[in-house]
Amino acid sequence: MTVLVTGAAGFIGYHVSTALLARGERVVGVDNLNPYYSVALKRARLRRLQAHRHFAFHRLDLATPGRIAALATHARVDRVVHLAAQAGVRYSLDHPRAYVASNLVAQLEVMEACRALKRLTHFVYASSSSVYGGNTKLPFSEGDRVDTPQSLYAATKRSDELMAYCYAHLYRIPTTGLRFFTVYGPWGRPDMAAWLFVEAIECGRPIRLFNDGRMRRDFTYIDDVVPGVLAALDRPPADGGPGAPPHRIYNLGNNRAEDLGRFVAVLEAALGKTARRRNLPMQKGDVPATYADIAAARRDLGFAPRTAIDEGLRRFVAWYRDYHKRR
Repeated sequence: MTVLVTGAAGFIGYHVSTALLARGERVVGVDNLNPYYSVALKRARLRRLQAHRHFAFHRLDLATPGRIAALATHARVDRVVHLAAQAGVRYSLDHPRAYVASNLVAQLEVMEACRALKRLTHFVYASSSSVYGGNTKLPFSEGDRVDTPQSLYAATKRSDELMAYCYAHLYRIPTTGLRFFTVYGPWGRPDMAAWLFVEAIECGRPIRLFNDGRMRRDFTYIDDVVPGVLAALDRPPADGGPGAPPHRIYNLGNNRAEDLGRFVAVLEAALGKTARRRNLPMQKGDVPATYADIAAARRDLGFAPRTAIDEGLRRFVAWYRDYHKRR
């Protein structure tokens, strides 16, 4: 049994690949190692994966027509976890074409690869809490309308969901979309709050708090997210016949909206330092709150996040300091 993991050098992709290898799976990892953030960090993740004899890495651009289909067919892939994407709400304001290529064209190529795989049993792909856009009802539920995206990033992730539904309908490909809610933890991304705030506090620089800090996020620890991804992979949706294609969407969040001020306070305690704060207006494309209703994931996947930010951020700070000490 062989699983193709796209974005294997990325944050969630690295952790999912590690977990698959730990349970004896063969993993074909794909990444283009783009410089959106530190390529050195991506290579460090890859080195750890490449220590496993059942891991094979291929550097390629998913948006190149036919490349991923040829690789997946040659590797005799039977399941796909598509986590590669151009991430970042704010980056999408100034680099829109990167999102069309990485989030729309690339997903189309991956789905075409799935369509060509005779052995395929499940296609799992990453979506985002950003699809909930301007919704004000909390918590966000999978049944809510998602037609008011606040950023191009959000629009591309919602488009991915619609394309996936279409392929499940047309070609009866078992497909599951996962809406991730602000995932953080060791080996995390340098463009996200945990890393940005820790780096600034350690260096004595002010942290930037948008909307004057009046923000709430459903911060979700990586060790809680990964079992949810694997549980989804192991449970392909059934084909319900006409009008009920084998396509499902689940929220993967901590089921708790944390105030940004508390997030900063927990980091200060973990670091033993006080943050300098710089309040700023709300940035275009951002939303004031995210909060996941995870009832469906609990019911169908046994998803049960347990890590509070007090523990999760303590672990992240310990890893961050160790990573930079080793470098």
